Amino acid sequence: MEEKKILFADDDPEIREVLRLLLSSEGYNLLEAANGEEVLRLLDDTVDLVILDVMMPGLGGFAACAEIRRRSAVPVLFLTAKAQDSDKTLGFSVGGDDYLAKPFSYTEFISRVKAMLRRYYVYGAKPQTGGGLIYCCGNIEIDPEQCLVRQNGREVLLTDTEYRILYLLATHPKKIFSVQNIYESVWGEPYFYSSNNTVMVHIRNIRRKLGDDSQNSKTIRTVWGKGYRIE
Repeated sequence: MEEKKILFADDDPEIREVLRLLLSSEGYNLLEAANGEEVLRLLDDTVDLVILDVMMPGLGGFAACAEIRRRSAVPVLFLTAKAQDSDKTLGFSVGGDDYLAKPFSYTEFISRVKAMLRRYYVYGAKPQTGGGLIYCCGNIEIDPEQCLVRQNGREVLLTDTEYRILYLLATHPKKIFSVQNIYESVWGEPYFYSSNNTVMVHIRNIRRKLGDDSQNSKTIRTVWGKGYRIE
């Protein structure tokens, strides 16, 4: 299997050294940066995962992620000491896929990295295999072989997590998925009540990119008290 490339950024050289040792021990191809500007210079289509510290001089992690989303659907993991719900909401709003608060265990860090890469290749923008079937929902087409979403023939750039949520709903049309169903299916982790906001932020991002960010969206419909379904 081709070696996966990870781009990580932190302004603390000691933390970069720790991440370098952890990731290199797992056999990953590494690029490192000290701030958001360096991340954007190093980012290209060969990068499989970006890991960003939030508080960096110059261009911080949130701003860098927002710029990454203008050019790529590569998964983004935030590492930060800012662990309030409002910080997580902002991170997801700018296109982040996952959030790990400092201090974190090395085991949890490597587990998150492996899970994000696995999901990216199985469900995300860089699949290793494809089935060739195209799912149609109104004016939206989902091509799992290329992992592309098109609306009226126009490609819609979604993050890895956004794609997986839309794919889950589209492959079960009219089925109502609770927030818990979505979280456990997409994240592959046990659901906690605090996960509600995480799911809702991603749903809102998908709706916005599809041109309808209202709760009465004609594409991803809110079923009050039950969850979401796709029309």
